[in-house]
Amino acid sequence: MERAEIMKRVIGILTESQEIRRSHEAGGEAGPTSEPGVVTLLLSEMMPHFSVPADATPLQVGRIVGETLAPAMHTIVGAFAAAFNSLAAVHDSGRTDVTSMDVLREMALRVEAGAYDHGLDHDGPDDRSLGNDRPDDSGLDEGLDEGGPDVV
Repeated sequence: MERAEIMKRVIGILTESQEIRRSHEAGGEAGPTSEPGVVTLLLSEMMPHFSVPADATPLQVGRIVGETLAPAMHTIVGAFAAAFNSLAAVHDSGRTDVTSMDVLREMALRVEAGAYDHGLDHDGPDDRSLGNDRPDDSGLDEGLDEGGPDVV
């Protein structure tokens, strides 16, 4: 799965978790249901599918699982870390006019603009898309109110 697709799903998971929290705070039901929720479905979409031969030894099973899941987990954790860093930077800046949903919405717009096509694991030229090293004139802040955070 492409990094941008994983980032979209991470944003979806975080958005859904915000909706669950808000529902719970408003007195609604926030507990798990008998059917898989959006979060479970999005996570399962991000995980690679694989099979293990019936006659595989435990060592072979471990190797297959590790080699198959490690790259996906690395990218997923990188996406969650990038999202956390964007949300934390806005929080730490003391901004009260920008909500977490605003930050997630801006991140979703950036994904669509191609900002997350590379570098979730900080090894490419587009690492700056979420943060600290991004030039102020990148134009990716458009969509937030004037004076929006530099890091989303």
